[in-house]
Amino acid sequence: MQALHIHSGPKALAHIREHGLLPEHIGVIPGAAGGPKGLILGPLDRFIFGEWLTQSQQQVDLVGASIGAWRMATACLNESLPAFERLEHDYIHQHYEPLAGQKRVSAMQVSEAFGQSLQAFYGGRIAEVLNHPRYKLHIVTSRGRHILHKEHPLGTPLGYAGAFLSNALHRRALGGWLERVVFSGQAAPLPFDAHDFRTRAVGLVEGNFMPALQASCSIPFALKAVHDIPGAPSGAYWDGGITDYHLHLNWNAPSKGPDRSIVLYPHFQKSVVPGWLDKALKWRHGASPFLDSTIILAPNPEWVKTLPNAKLPDRKDFMTYDRDLAGRVKVWNAAARASQQLADEFSHWLQNPNASMVQPL
Repeated sequence: MQALHIHSGPKALAHIREHGLLPEHIGVIPGAAGGPKGLILGPLDRFIFGEWLTQSQQQVDLVGASIGAWRMATACLNESLPAFERLEHDYIHQHYEPLAGQKRVSAMQVSEAFGQSLQAFYGGRIAEVLNHPRYKLHIVTSRGRHILHKEHPLGTPLGYAGAFLSNALHRRALGGWLERVVFSGQAAPLPFDAHDFRTRAVGLVEGNFMPALQASCSIPFALKAVHDIPGAPSGAYWDGGITDYHLHLNWNAPSKGPDRSIVLYPHFQKSVVPGWLDKALKWRHGASPFLDSTIILAPNPEWVKTLPNAKLPDRKDFMTYDRDLAGRVKVWNAAARASQQLADEFSHWLQNPNASMVQPL
């Protein structure tokens, strides 16, 4: 069964028909939030960054939220292939036991353990990430406003309830509660037009790399917010997926030019959902002109049914397997191994980029 489906916007499809797809055509690679779902993208990451893009020399902007930020930061390490393998291993094997006398793991406990994991992963190597000769890293976070400016046991749930209701009325209304804050390395400009939503741009440097990356991965209530990141506006910072779940951003930046016109998006599904609070709002899951120059590499839904439990790994697996770490590791490893087929099929398609195999977004 074909595992990989390739989808594209109309401009990207026209580009494929005229030029094919070469590594030097790529200007941006986004990395979506989505937790364990991102595990199936490991082989694609290793192929794209470890083999394919090495055949070109242009600058590429890497934009990530949550696990996507972790993946994109990993791509900037000098030895990215073993780093991607370690990311996959560490993510699959993460496990938290409740402290003595407690029935469940606390958000503080998860945050402290995750911070230690990031330190072990990137400690002593932040300069590699920030000074990559080709890749410019952009980490997306969500900063609380007004009642969400500081994490509070009562104020935070009330604030997120208000954010949910406001977002249901209009996505821009979410900006009254949360704003997008993007930390960009090497003083790189944002590779997208940010007028769609309240946005701030902040420099990504060694002094704020760890807290910015942890904030981008800090799911509300599952982890603690990261407060007062150095060099950024004060306040509480949460998972970048809250404002930008799948980075449905306006990638039609005119500065990219014809030779860097393509956004290559390894994703775990066809649809690009704007914000985490939009997951249930199906009318916001369709494509928009923002994605006209985007190519999405996504698993065939029928192939997904062949994976363990007939689905992608997801956060519910933590509850399903509870303390059965070995059981969860087994099914997540199986899904990660099976996803090598995605990378193999993309590599094969690149040898003859047949536009007839590309589906619309």
